[in-house]
Amino acid sequence: MPVFSVSGMNCGHCTKTITNAILEIDPAAQVETDIPSKTVKVSSTQSTENLSSAISEAGYEITATES
Repeated sequence: MPVFSVSGMNCGHCTKTITNAILEIDPAAQVETDIPSKTVKVSSTQSTENLSSAISEAGYEITATES
């Protein structure tokens, strides 16, 4: 399960925007966001690169990725 460190994610609107961006490319994805740690965990059939692109296209910068 990829874990993305997302700078600038600091409110519920941010988490909703990121979640919706991921669900657009994989409606069956499971997304867990944590505002205090600024992390997004995703269980998806999409590649880490596709998920990263979706978050970036939503306007957020990914500072690190873990698997």
